[in-house]
Amino acid sequence: MKTKLSFMISLLVFIMLAFHVILSEYSTRVNLRSDVEANMMAISQQIAVNVMQNSREHTFIHTMLTEKLKAVSLEAAKQLPESSLLVTDQKLANLADELGVTRISTMLLDGSNYITVHSSDPSEIGLERDAMQFQLSSNTFWTPPYVASLNDKETMGEGSYFAMSGRNYVIHCYMQSDQLSEYEEIAHTTSFLTEMKAGNPTILEVTGFDPAPFAKMPESQAPDYVNSTRPLSNSIPFGSYGYREIEQDKKSVKEALKGKQVFRYTQINNRSVIKSFVVVNQPLPYVIGLVFDKRPMLELMADQRNNQIMISVLLLVFVIFCSYWLSGLLFRPVSSILWKINEVSFGRFDNSIEVKRKDELGQLAQRVNAMSKNLGIYMTKLKMAFEENRSMKEHLESFINHTTDAIHVVDLEGRTTQVNRAFEHLFGYEAELAVGQVLPLVPEHLIEEEQKYLEQLRGGKTLTARETLLVTSDGEWIAVSATTSPIRDKNGEIRAIASITRDMTGRNKMEELLRRSEKLTTVGQLAAGVAHEIRNPLTTLRGFLQLQLETSKLNTMHVDLMLSEIDRINLIVGEFLILAKPQAARFEEKDVRFILGDVISLLDSQAHLCNIEFLTAFEQAECIISCEENQLKQVFINVIKNAIEAMPAGGQITIEVKRDMPNHVKVVIIDEGIGIPEDRIPMLGNPFYTDKDKGTGLGIMVSQRIIQSHQGALEIKSKVGAGTKVMITLPLLKP
Repeated sequence: MKTKLSFMISLLVFIMLAFHVILSEYSTRVNLRSDVEANMMAISQQIAVNVMQNSREHTFIHTMLTEKLKAVSLEAAKQLPESSLLVTDQKLANLADELGVTRISTMLLDGSNYITVHSSDPSEIGLERDAMQFQLSSNTFWTPPYVASLNDKETMGEGSYFAMSGRNYVIHCYMQSDQLSEYEEIAHTTSFLTEMKAGNPTILEVTGFDPAPFAKMPESQAPDYVNSTRPLSNSIPFGSYGYREIEQDKKSVKEALKGKQVFRYTQINNRSVIKSFVVVNQPLPYVIGLVFDKRPMLELMADQRNNQIMISVLLLVFVIFCSYWLSGLLFRPVSSILWKINEVSFGRFDNSIEVKRKDELGQLAQRVNAMSKNLGIYMTKLKMAFEENRSMKEHLESFINHTTDAIHVVDLEGRTTQVNRAFEHLFGYEAELAVGQVLPLVPEHLIEEEQKYLEQLRGGKTLTARETLLVTSDGEWIAVSATTSPIRDKNGEIRAIASITRDMTGRNKMEELLRRSEKLTTVGQLAAGVAHEIRNPLTTLRGFLQLQLETSKLNTMHVDLMLSEIDRINLIVGEFLILAKPQAARFEEKDVRFILGDVISLLDSQAHLCNIEFLTAFEQAECIISCEENQLKQVFINVIKNAIEAMPAGGQITIEVKRDMPNHVKVVIIDEGIGIPEDRIPMLGNPFYTDKDKGTGLGIMVSQRIIQSHQGALEIKSKVGAGTKVMITLPLLKP
């Protein structure tokens, strides 16, 4: 630990020192680059000021030359004769020496050109000049337009032309730089650049670029490195151009003309240099290029980096020795703590550490002693809890294995993880073979329903026990009651699903026996009811027949009553046969809306006679069911006729057809009749129970039986004075 702590401290210090060296290197590089670039900008501004001053001095020289040439031309016109024929070359030579100019010539107009006829310089005689270049008239003095030059090594000279009235010739005077030595010394850009480079050795080259010609200059015509005695081309009016990269320099000049400060770090002539380009707009747009030697900056950076590294190494060595020594002092008391921890690891909690210090390590030793004592207490409690858990586990395993309900647990992938003995007996799978397998317990036609049930369970919905069918290992289907619940971890996430399955075969047989017993009871009630209902009309018939025998006369009124009673007996027997006799039904796929529409059309005329209006609200989507059409029509006719008879004063009957949940359709028939008392609603459907004078009490019972045969439900809700609502729910046909 001592070595590791020393190593970690040294490593941390090393990283900090390395980071410091890197930041220092980066900061030095940025600062030096900023200083160099600022210095190059300042030098470029000095050069620009010098060149501007040079241009102003050239303009001043041109003005002085123009004034002197004007005076010379006037003096020459006074001394020369009026006719060109009287002028001689010698006269002009003497006059040029006298007036201090390079040469004096006379020119005559010949067509569109001026021809030199006499001159102090014989080489000028016969030279032609285009008359269109001159703007001459009587008593006119004219000099060519002055173009400022940035090159102080260009030969300086100025010419003038003077036309005087009364003379047929033009006087041309020219003064060259050998007569202008006192003016030439005024403008000296090259000497300024030489002095600047001598005072700052890092400046390798200064170049002036004329943007327009330089952009068109091909690389093959680029000037070599020039000295002060060789003039440059028009593309480079001043300075030298030895460190050249033509294409890159053209791009940099274009960027500088846009007002940008361009700096380029490159390698030229085996030397690392910095090139800058600064635009100057006076006296005309041009770009000043500077080439700085990068080597001094690199050397300065290297020296500073070496110094930083040396200091960092010395600090790191010092930190290594100090950290190792401090680690030894720090970990000296830890040996006793390690001894105590070893004792605890072997389960010996009685021995304690002798504490003599009050610092953090002393506090740590006290905490270790307290921990050892508490661990001893907790260990005792843990052993007791372990025994309790073991006993509880054995109790639960005994309960699970001896219960008659089959229990099995599956993971989220459907693999069985645990089963009890009842599961083995019920489904025929041994525990060793069932665990880890996905058992085919669900019949194929119920797999989709089972998946939906499990999805609801995973969604957190609490589900009650359900009756379903499962498959044993022999392929036998058994009716069971299954209760499924999730098993969650400490975070509330579902990790497994437990199912408790109970065999319902015996209970279903018992329920079947109960249903048969109920049917027998119903048959007895029906038999008693039929006997009672038929006995009354039979008694009436017997009385009338005895009266006929005694009187020996046929009374037509008695005959009508006897026929009415016979019809009543026939009606009771017919409805009883419908209820008791099994009907041969052929189920078909029908839309319940169309069946109800036919019934409404059939009863519409009767409704109009009773001042009743039908209001319909049918579902837009299809409502296809599997049914026996005539039986359903009989149900709808019974219900709607009951509604009509319950509204003697007329009114509205509302008939609705709508989907109820995904798999059912609901037919609702609402009247505005007299209503049914709440205590009588449970008695509806009992044989021969009716409130009508001529009713049999079997209509609702027959309707309920038909709806039950269609796997549906019939529900009646009513309120006295408000009306009655009959709701018939039927299952939709599954795709």
